[in-house]
Formats: sequence, C-alpha cells, structure tokens
Amino acid sequence: MMRLTTMVRGLTGDMVAREMANRWEHDEGTMKFWRASTNFVYVLDRQGVRYFLRFSSDEDRSMEQLTAELDYMRFLAERGYPCVLPVPSSGGNIVETVRTSEGTYYGVVFSAAIGAVLNNETVSKRQCRDWGRALARLHRLSCEYEPGLYRRRGPEQILQWIDGVLKRHPEEREAREELYRICLWLQFMPASRQSFGLIHYDFQLDNVFYQADQRSFQVIDFDDSMYHWFAMDIASTLADTECRIQREAFLEGYRSIRSLEPETEEELPRFRRFGRLYSFARILRSLEHSDLVLDDAPPWYKGLRDKLIAYCDDDRGSFSEPW
Repeated sequence: MMRLTTMVRGLTGDMVAREMANRWEHDEGTMKFWRASTNFVYVLDRQGVRYFLRFSSDEDRSMEQLTAELDYMRFLAERGYPCVLPVPSSGGNIVETVRTSEGTYYGVVFSAAIGAVLNNETVSKRQCRDWGRALARLHRLSCEYEPGLYRRRGPEQILQWIDGVLKRHPEEREAREELYRICLWLQFMPASRQSFGLIHYDFQLDNVFYQADQRSFQVIDFDDSMYHWFAMDIASTLADTECRIQREAFLEGYRSIRSLEPETEEELPRFRRFGRLYSFARILRSLEHSDLVLDDAPPWYKGLRDKLIAYCDDDRGSFSEPW
C-alpha cells in the first residue's frame, strides 16, 4: 500500500499516467483510471484490445525488485504457466521511467487476462480444486526457478522492513510483540527446496481468471511475490475464504499436485499471522502524515483514510490472540 500522500500526488491531474501511457502506442482517449493501492493502474486500448498500465513510485518499488518480478513471470510463461505478460513500449523497453520534480516512477504495460472472475460466495468445489491445483503447479515451477541478476525479497528483509515501520510508531507495542514472536518462530521453521521458494503471495480470486474449458487460471499481479515458505502462499490465498468446504476442496486440489504434510497445515494459522502483521505495517506506513492533507484532499480521501484506520484497529485486536 503506497502512502496516501503519494496517492494524492500521483493522481493529481493524471499527469504521470499520461506521460507514462505516451510511451506505449494506444488508441487516443482510451486511457482511464482503474485503481490505486501499491501501484497506480490505468486501462488503455490499442486497436480495440485492452491493456493495463501499472506504475509506482520508486519509494514503493525499486527497479531491481520490478526487474526480478518480470524475470519470474517470463520464466513461468516460458514453461507454459498461464500468466499475463508485459508489453514492450514504443521504444522497445519493458519498463519505462518517468521522472518528476516530486519523484521517479516505473511503469509497465500488461496484456489483459483471459477468463472469468470468480468470487468466494459462488465459487464451486470443482473450481476450488482447480484453484488449488493452479497454486501447486506454480510452486512446483518455483522449485526449479533460479533468479537472474536481481532477487525478490525474502521473509528476513520483510521482517526488517516491518521493524523499521514500527520503530517510527513506538506506541504500537502489541505489534512489536507480535513481530518478536513471528521472528522467533520462523528461526526454527525448516526450509528446503521443496518447502521454500518464490511465492505469489496474493493468489486470491481477484488475481486469477478462470478458463472453464481448460479448468485452469490465468494469473496476474506478481507485484507482492517474495521468497517464503510455500505454506505462506496457501495461508494468504485462503485468508478470506471462510467456507470450510471451499477450503477443503482447495487443499484437495493442491495435494493432487504437490504433497502437503499435516504438520505444515498445522502452521497455516501462524503464517496468516505473518500476513496480518505485514498488512498492518503496510497500512500503518500508508497513513503516515496523512492528516496533513485533509483540508486540501480530494473527495475520496477521507473515506479511504477512515477505512484504513479501521483495518489497523482490527489488526491490533488480533495481535493479542493466543499464539
């Protein structure tokens, strides 16, 4: 999640988006805002075909981490795994850079995903099994992946980043204690080539598009990919799936491709705690200095800020739950 102050800057007049979009051929007048979270995302069409422009500030994503993400996606596509791919700009670049007086932005254009968007309320058991198989196939390929020049972050770097955020907020004592417990727990988690590798981290239904004729999913948004235990990917994927039948079907599908030891399943609640703490730190960072722009903020600003504050309040209550 980017800082809200960064979001306001980046969306003002769509100035960065327009300059970034001009680096790619597209039909005039088709660029439109889609959403903003960790990245700014706009849609644009070229010869009537939909594409997505994604860009972020260098304070949120480095060129090295972006390069590592795209290298992993290229690896998956070369091995037949269905994921969207970046589209070269008019200058032949996969990544374009826009520098402004307020910061530097890195942008990529992706092809649109093919398939249907499913949701937790209506997804069937069969689709859940296919969903689990899709994640297991991703993990199987991750076991073979060797990073290129740059490497995505791992749990140590992310825990250090969380520590840095919490040091700016010494009043968050419960979060600090949760960080200590998670660091201690992960020190004793066994890691092997079969249990630890590059994961998607956000394999939820809004990032996978179901192709019913092939019973497969095309995957988008590897922006949060990281090195971690594969169990972390399962935990984050199922974080919003409350239906027991759906969860069991997903795990059944996963086990049909890759083994999942009972002791690993027992650790899923603790991996969810890692995800909750990471989310809390990201939102806490996004709220930093956000009260300074309330008077001049756009209409959407206060509602989003209030929602993020509520998310933080919910997470604080979870840190005291029994470990």
